[in-house]
Amino acid sequence: MAKLIENLAESVPAWGAKVAYGEKTTVDGQEIIPVALVAFGFGGGEGSGSMPEGGSNPAGNGEGSGGGGGGYSVPLGAYIGGPDGLQFRPNAIAMAVAAVPLVSAIGAGIAMIVAAAKFRIPG
Repeated sequence: MAKLIENLAESVPAWGAKVAYGEKTTVDGQEIIPVALVAFGFGGGEGSGSMPEGGSNPAGNGEGSGGGGGGYSVPLGAYIGGPDGLQFRPNAIAMAVAAVPLVSAIGAGIAMIVAAAKFRIPG
């Protein structure tokens, strides 16, 4: 397992939009570089031992193992080359989806600040 993690860590710089959508390309004389939000995760587990008397496992012992992983990619847009150089062209729907966690966090933070301010104001 340690060797697998070491191999994955060495290849991290290669992960990103390039893996999800390929290398930059040229279409009709314009250079296109894809931009994406790429996330992934891995997990694992193991277990053994016996439950103490009165535990929730009636057999009083157990074994286990497991693992898994997953990921996703959201196409945020592309840098497209033109006479003025590279310009970012966003994928509006994907940008809105990617902004939801940020907007939610900002809203929650503002709500906490307002609640704290109300708590301190005598009256």
